[in-house]
Amino acid sequence: MLPEPCSRTSNARTEPTATPTRSRLPHHRLVAYAVATELLLAVRAAEIRDPKLRDQALRAAKSACLNTAEAAGRVSPADKARVFAIARGECVEAAAAVEIAALAEDTSPQAAAAVITLADRLYALLTGLVR
Repeated sequence: MLPEPCSRTSNARTEPTATPTRSRLPHHRLVAYAVATELLLAVRAAEIRDPKLRDQALRAAKSACLNTAEAAGRVSPADKARVFAIARGECVEAAAAVEIAALAEDTSPQAAAAVITLADRLYALLTGLVR
């Protein structure tokens, strides 16, 4: 069964994740995937003003989602661990990009704090999946 989409009230432009009510896809059963999508929405909500840094943060957050989903679909434990580890690296990159944006005053400290909180949670979940 799929987790219910989280409500996102911090930014009026964000929508709940679009997932079907029933799915056999393995990533839909992962809490880590749900948190990765929340991270993506938080990065987007940060509205980073520097276009290159915004692009880097969004690409890394998207990659964290995609690699988490890809790893869930892998069969061998070693292959799963390798791709989950890549997702973990992308999570850290997205968080660092938003943190740097806040230091450069290209986004708010509150937006960076929200991203760091989600990235910290996702990092912990992915670390558990890597082992």
